[in-house]
Amino acid sequence: MNEFELIGRYFTRPAQRAVLGVGDDCALLAPAQGRQLAISADMLVAGRHFFPDVDPYRLGHKALAVNLSDLAAMGAQPSWCTLSIALPAVDEAWLAAFSAGFFALADLHGVELVGGDTTRGPLTIAVQIAGEIEPGQALRRDGARIGDDIWVSGVLGAASVAVLARSGKLAGQGIVLSAEQQARCGERLDMPTPRVALGRALRGIAHAALDVSDGLLGDLRHIAARSGVAAELDWLQLPVDPAIINLPLAMQQQAVLTGGDEYELCFTAATAQRAALQALSVELDLPLTRIGRITAGEGVHARAGDGSPLLAGARGFDHFAA
Repeated sequence: MNEFELIGRYFTRPAQRAVLGVGDDCALLAPAQGRQLAISADMLVAGRHFFPDVDPYRLGHKALAVNLSDLAAMGAQPSWCTLSIALPAVDEAWLAAFSAGFFALADLHGVELVGGDTTRGPLTIAVQIAGEIEPGQALRRDGARIGDDIWVSGVLGAASVAVLARSGKLAGQGIVLSAEQQARCGERLDMPTPRVALGRALRGIAHAALDVSDGLLGDLRHIAARSGVAAELDWLQLPVDPAIINLPLAMQQQAVLTGGDEYELCFTAATAQRAALQALSVELDLPLTRIGRITAGEGVHARAGDGSPLLAGARGFDHFAA
């Protein structure tokens, strides 16, 4: 199978909303009248962003999910994407599973694949995604206000624990997860749920938002810095995933506060929005938890149950950190 046969068999579909899709030098897109384009890109590298032996269906899902999460964080409606992939060799069974996982999530959110590239090389996946949003409605990182509540969706910590388990670091500490825990943590790592509906619903409610991909403390620091404020977090309010509550407390805290791959939304909103957010939680059947507040100052400060500083100085994941 050559490159173009591969694209034709696994990644080509008839154009739907695109003026011109896969098969030409460029795609041609026409956003709805009066809407802005929101564009993001993410790269997944084997051994860095995912374990090389991960199920290809799940990898296809995640490759798109992490990009959808960026659109969700800004309240955009997903529309189109491109996919570029480097493959060590053509494995038809792997490609069939990967593309099935990718398109299952794409169809769920109305995303059309309109182009990309393939090449031979170490397994690397790059997706660029485009969505649409009404002017002035985008949820940004620079809008947090002193006095705002800080909220997070879902529950946290399981994806980080899955990484520890698969890399052998839990076994090295004598910790064994049950089959149920392994399944739950693995699903959170491999099959994140992009909170697109939540992001759309937060327009006009949230002042600032982002998705948690590199750790809650590190990601929230971006909101604080861009908004010129400080953030205070209360450990006792944080929603710990039930799958990890029997682990040592220090490990839970590390996973919840600094673990990546969560792809939940963290956002700030005025205290007057508490009732609206509680109603939204019920409507979406999604936990929304108030975990702290925005204050004057700078940085992000987490407090233990006794009020003492927790993981002071902790940073989010950085590919180029020493």
